[in-house]
Amino acid sequence: MSEQPADAEGALRAAMSAALELSPGVPVTITGEATLVSPYPVSALATASVATAGAAASGLLAALGPGPAPIVEVDRGLADAWFGVALTPVGWTLPSPWDPIAGDYRALDGWIRLHTNAPHHRAAALRVLGVESDRERVAAAVATWVASELEDAVVAEGGCAALLRTPAQWAAHPQGVAVAAEPLISAEPLISAEPVIAAEPVIAGAPGAAVGTTASAPGWPASPARPLAGLRVLDLTRVLAGPVATRMLAGLGADVLRIDPPGWDEPGVVPDMTLGKRTARIDARDPAGRETLLELLAGADVLVHGYRSDALERLGLGDAVRAAVRPGLVDVALDAYGWTGHWRTRRGFDSLVQMSTGIAGWGIEHGTAERPTPLPVQALDHATGYLMAAAVLAGLTRRVRTGAGSTSRLSLARTALELERARALPARPAAAHPAEPAPAPAPLDTPWGAATLLPSPISIGGIPLSWDHGPRELGSDAPAW
Repeated sequence: MSEQPADAEGALRAAMSAALELSPGVPVTITGEATLVSPYPVSALATASVATAGAAASGLLAALGPGPAPIVEVDRGLADAWFGVALTPVGWTLPSPWDPIAGDYRALDGWIRLHTNAPHHRAAALRVLGVESDRERVAAAVATWVASELEDAVVAEGGCAALLRTPAQWAAHPQGVAVAAEPLISAEPLISAEPVIAAEPVIAGAPGAAVGTTASAPGWPASPARPLAGLRVLDLTRVLAGPVATRMLAGLGADVLRIDPPGWDEPGVVPDMTLGKRTARIDARDPAGRETLLELLAGADVLVHGYRSDALERLGLGDAVRAAVRPGLVDVALDAYGWTGHWRTRRGFDSLVQMSTGIAGWGIEHGTAERPTPLPVQALDHATGYLMAAAVLAGLTRRVRTGAGSTSRLSLARTALELERARALPARPAAAHPAEPAPAPAPLDTPWGAATLLPSPISIGGIPLSWDHGPRELGSDAPAW
């Protein structure tokens, strides 16, 4: 029986590697100091998730051969920094990622968080509260509600809210029980049906392959510098975990095409999250838009999506359709509150999951704070994003070996549970005077002005992540490969 890792970082890495069935032979070297101060082992989570994604990339290179798995090197301080904002504007300012009324409010019997960044989510909360978009009026209205009743009402109206629970309350909650029974990363073979879009026979695993279910030589020009060069990634994700995943895939050389609906924007995070990607708009509710999306899917190697678990089904793009359109697809999906239980279709974000699971209430519970105290960064989003990237890489490795596609599922709530479990283990203390990570040697051009980019937190075979171009505004490109 293997010995339990003695610290939080080791335990998290072990759990993540086991969830992905990664080969223990991938060499990983970790240097640098932790920098994030928290009662939770957030730096350990950052280092472990980045290292796991790197190990998955190294494992893919070993499967492509020839030669052994290249060594993976991770810098703890840089991993922590990338969990914040990697891009620093030069001569301009990033907009706030938060809507003016988003935040924590005291209800009659506790705290509740309203997530109102999207206009329709803000409108839903304001309809329930019966007030205009003014923070003081919102606070006064929330103060008249029982927190659980307000949470239910906002969610029923199509908005996003989460009352503050303790970890013990979440563990006993039916959804907490459901999430605890789920694996950190679920992965299963993609059961392919007859293709609904015709395609010429190609080498199994080749970019854009629409057929191919037997093991064969890889069909993309992989190299240690760009292991995903030539691979197509269809990105149907929004803030924040999914874009983190596809940003890393772009840093490994993938052709990432992000699709957003008309009118959607994330001005506070778009500069950081579109690095190395192309961006287009499609209205998937329109028949013509749906056909365009199906054509893109037929030419994709990888699909990464972060919609609620029933959303693609309602758009006519459910599991069976995706498997038929693109046999051999590596499909990786994210949701907030897990894939089983009665909250499996609930809207959610990192800050809400921190409230629901009790992470944000540590200070109140232990008498060191009078209000919710979230983690110093959106750690659930970022960690889950790197695990999604790792799931893509592990899926590609399986496809190289077997020719078959796969489906993997992750959730923010399940990542939160892993962090909660690691809290009881010793963690590396944050450096009292951490070294400032040096910016990239040359400015990065963006549509908003010059910027600098943090150095890559990881290198694989001595080669850091790199991106073929800077970030861009949403909808800048045609919806085509």
